[in-house]
Amino acid sequence: FHCTLAALNIHPVKSCAGIAVREALLVETGLDLDRAWMVVDSQGEFVTQRELPRMALVQPSFRLGQLVLRAPGMLALHLSLEAAEFPRRVRVWDDAVDAWDMGDLAAQWFSDFLGPDAPADLKQLRLVRFDPEVKRLCSAKWTGGRESVTQFADGFGVLVASTASLDELNARLAQAGEAPVDMRRFRPNIVLGGTEAHDEDVLSRLTVAMPVVGAVSDGSGHTVAAELALTKPCARCPIPNIDPDTAVSAPAVSAVLQTYRADARLNGAVTFGMNAFATHLADGGVWLHEGQVVDAEWYFE
Repeated sequence: FHCTLAALNIHPVKSCAGIAVREALLVETGLDLDRAWMVVDSQGEFVTQRELPRMALVQPSFRLGQLVLRAPGMLALHLSLEAAEFPRRVRVWDDAVDAWDMGDLAAQWFSDFLGPDAPADLKQLRLVRFDPEVKRLCSAKWTGGRESVTQFADGFGVLVASTASLDELNARLAQAGEAPVDMRRFRPNIVLGGTEAHDEDVLSRLTVAMPVVGAVSDGSGHTVAAELALTKPCARCPIPNIDPDTAVSAPAVSAVLQTYRADARLNGAVTFGMNAFATHLADGGVWLHEGQVVDAEWYFE
């Protein structure tokens, strides 16, 4: 069946705020520049909103070849997209990878904003950028043995959710006397429109087709430009409880999800959204556009 790309989001710095974009380049690691940077502690261990909820208030943007970071009470931090300072070994979950340190100014900026309320071991922070020469592999258990790579995302390059799934959650929050939430709490890259609630759980593939221009067609007058395999349900930690506007956490979202979103595929973990990876991708990547129609296929065992 057909559905639409209702929204596209890039999160340049892992666990900081995202950017809603009208178009995004899909490359083998996910959406270009998504989770390309990461905050680490003095030992090189990754840091997220789980430890420092105020990371939600760091708002990125791209301007004139720079990543610009803004946060309440802070002067804007401008970082060239073409520059990094020195190599550094860092860890994200179980993966130790080579990265590039973004320098003392960026380190001081994050330490000044996040450090005052942080535990003692998180007062000195660094910002690093993923080394594009590194291949960080996704779990072969969930890719069917197919090689897939990502940067600093938790496990896979693309996270897919749907507007209908959020609507379902908000209806249940209302029944519980709680305020509605928006999709920023779930941090998806692709938000599908034109589906039923949690259809993404049972989709096997999304296909982006382009008009044929001197290429071999799939028989429909289009050529397959990209395919995304939806592979692993996204288990949810407490981050969706954090209000992205205030960085204050309240338990309502997790409590309501627990009533209907326990997933047997992950031993009863609460899930929302599906991880995905590219199984077919035109050379140089494919531009995705808000409102674009894509083909979706059901998963059949």
